[in-house]
Amino acid sequence: MPADTAIPPDAWSEPAPEPGPLPMAEPEQPPARRGRSGGRRLGGSRPDKPRTGEQTAEESRDPAAQARAVCLRLLTGSPRTRRQLADALRKRDIPDEVADEVLSRFEDVGLIDDAAFADAWVESRHTGRGLSRRALARELRSRGVSGSVVEDAVGRLDPEQEAETARALVDRKLRSTRGLDRQVRIRRLAGMLARRGYPEGLALRVVRQALAEEGESGEELDHWLPEE
Repeated sequence: MPADTAIPPDAWSEPAPEPGPLPMAEPEQPPARRGRSGGRRLGGSRPDKPRTGEQTAEESRDPAAQARAVCLRLLTGSPRTRRQLADALRKRDIPDEVADEVLSRFEDVGLIDDAAFADAWVESRHTGRGLSRRALARELRSRGVSGSVVEDAVGRLDPEQEAETARALVDRKLRSTRGLDRQVRIRRLAGMLARRGYPEGLALRVVRQALAEEGESGEELDHWLPEE
């Protein structure tokens, strides 16, 4: 091609645009963060979690599952009788037939045992609080333990053991009554035993013996004591 007809190198290029305003900068994306599991999360998003609300709603539609959850939660705190658990389920509007089925299953696997509950209750409350057999029986019955189970548990305390416990209670309180009028001492000591369920005859007999060993006359109690 002749030299005078050569096409300049920039002939095919577009004309340069007129200078205009600078373009707006794109917003900067937040840096990726690491989740607790070590994976990277973009834009601060959180990994999907189980929808506990949906699970709870699902359980609430299943009375048996709800009953099991209630019983397990209560038994985790302390032993309970079947009647105590039944009362708790009734307050939560669990149908009686569902509650009976769940409670029977718990009894089958040993999670509910009224006899073991009664034995442990008698041992703990007699040793720790000095309660009499009558008071212990009253407490167990109020918790729904059947009469035969109550008799077996309370029957493990023989009369001699009950009298020894009553005397130990009197001995602990005797010192705090010294210097008081004799009648006041008698009322306080006998009243303390009465509040723990001890029969009147046993209470007065133990008080008279304790006062006599201390040098006090117990003759005033003689006419209150039952005949041997």
